[in-house]
Amino acid sequence: MRRFSVLLAALVLLGGAFAQSITVYVGRGEALAGPIIQGFTEATGVTVNVRYGSTAELAVLITEEGAASPADAFWAQDAGALGALARAGVLAAVPAELVADVAAKNIHPDLEWVAVSARNRTLVYSTERVAAADLPASILDLTQERYAGRVAWAPTNASFQSFVTALRVTHGEEAAEAWLRGMIANGTKAYGNNGAQLDAVANGEVDFGLVNNYYLMRRLVEEPAFPVAQTFFADGDIGNLANVTGIGVLAGSANQAAAHQFIAYLLSDEAQRFFTEVNYEYPITTTVEPAEGLESNAAVVAASPLVDLTAIDDLEGTLELLREVGLL
Repeated sequence: MRRFSVLLAALVLLGGAFAQSITVYVGRGEALAGPIIQGFTEATGVTVNVRYGSTAELAVLITEEGAASPADAFWAQDAGALGALARAGVLAAVPAELVADVAAKNIHPDLEWVAVSARNRTLVYSTERVAAADLPASILDLTQERYAGRVAWAPTNASFQSFVTALRVTHGEEAAEAWLRGMIANGTKAYGNNGAQLDAVANGEVDFGLVNNYYLMRRLVEEPAFPVAQTFFADGDIGNLANVTGIGVLAGSANQAAAHQFIAYLLSDEAQRFFTEVNYEYPITTTVEPAEGLESNAAVVAASPLVDLTAIDDLEGTLELLREVGLL
């Protein structure tokens, strides 16, 4: 907690007294965010009023609410939604002191939002029905006939939507639409979330799923014999998208100093260890090492495509595309 205390002292000098409560819109699951929020309240005495929902829905809500939004901060599942809000001009820059220990590649150039944790997209597959020769080299290969009816996805999931945005940015609008339509034509099965995809692979409904890296690792802790494994596509493939969760402070918030205090806690060693050791995400700061079992930083760098996270901010364009092809 020492680094958090140092940040807190700096924020007091910058922003003065903190509010006794803040309102945070949270696009992450309550099982993950709840313990972090409780820890923050215990450490600071600041109460957090939480509104949970999907990242995309909350981003749209904040835009619609405008200056009247009761939210002081938005903790999002992906960078794309935060980028969209930054582009809309509803986020306020945060003090540079907050990101002193964050890796440079994960710092927004204008400090309009702050990365909190990192993860990669992966391909999960059945260890009982899939041989090494069946694994695709690229996510784009999943439209092939040999994968017909064998693949799961979660179109309403924020991380999947960020992947589609990245696909649009890197491969073009026509290629992204063609892939989506090709997957639909190939009988790809839609599920409500990533955990449901894991269950579908395990029980034989499908053989493959498209999820973030931490879902399977958490399941294997609970069920070591769970018959599912995961892999990256070939190095640099867009299917291995490395993305971040993050948080932004609303420009209209009257409690920005307290919101900065919340961000400082999210970047504390205590919270960062929780993200990596409990949730199996990658820590975003340089002061905490990834948990045992996670890929090495070198492997992640090699696998990840080169995508500027500040460029995947056209969330509305992705939602329109998903609606157009019938996935929303």
